[in-house]
Amino acid sequence: MSRRKAREVAVQALFQLDFNQVNTETAMEAVINEHEGISESSRQYAQKLINGTQHSLAEIDAIISSSSNEWKLDRMAAVDRNIARIAIYEMKFSEEQLPPNVAINEAVEMAKTFGSEDSSRFINGILGSLVKKKG
Repeated sequence: MSRRKAREVAVQALFQLDFNQVNTETAMEAVINEHEGISESSRQYAQKLINGTQHSLAEIDAIISSSSNEWKLDRMAAVDRNIARIAIYEMKFSEEQLPPNVAINEAVEMAKTFGSEDSSRFINGILGSLVKKKG
């Protein structure tokens, strides 16, 4: 199973959900139809990430807002916001929580793929700030 591929599907679906009035299954299917060879286990993990992030969205967004002094949530690039949401879900809310260094690394790599030139630094800063506040 490729969890990275599942995260990519999840971030793209969450991005769609930010802007379109569709349900999670429709958003996920639209993303999966654009990719070839997504395994069933990756598909299931992506669904878990999407549902879990959506379920805890208010709490996750509050965490992002408290960690981002410079940027309001609605002013952040949508892709960056959704990458951060998934990372925070995996660190704090998932049944099998990821260690912060793993979640941050995965988020930074996704930001390099999907975000702007500055996205990886932005994501690293937001998530790193969150970890520093905790510890």
